[in-house]
Amino acid sequence: MSIENYIRDIQDFPKPGIGFKDITPLLANPEASKECLQLLLSGLKGQKVDKVIGVESRGFFFGTLLANRLDAGFIPVRKPKKLPFSTISATYELEYGTDTLEIHTDAIKKGDKVLIHDDVLATGGTAKAVCELVEKLGGEIVQVNFIMELTFLNGREKIKQYDIFSPLKY
Repeated sequence: MSIENYIRDIQDFPKPGIGFKDITPLLANPEASKECLQLLLSGLKGQKVDKVIGVESRGFFFGTLLANRLDAGFIPVRKPKKLPFSTISATYELEYGTDTLEIHTDAIKKGDKVLIHDDVLATGGTAKAVCELVEKLGGEIVQVNFIMELTFLNGREKIKQYDIFSPLKY
């Protein structure tokens, strides 16, 4: 089974000129979702993980599944004012603007082995911001993984010092 068959292209979303990779067909198919989870786990090669970060919002879907399978805690990284406790934040550039992400200040303990998960590696701004948050809290990044990577946007360059895994490349 190829999970690529369950990724839908949406042109001009969220704004003109952007080609959006929609994972909702993947999420709707249990077999494709299981295959995707297995692919993401295979990239870890048995590394120990204490916490899995899911990046709002599409990183939550497989982030929670990864945490469950790895017997690790799940940490949501969210847009501003969505988390109820004390937070730190990082602002970053998207391919179509800027945004900010926040994490609870007590989410990661010094030395925690952290897996960061999101659905797409595009320009790398989001991933870089999350890496900065994790390291500011004392976490050690085991891997930054994605379902897919848009290689033409060179996002890998912004996070090249980390282990990066994505089974699909466009």
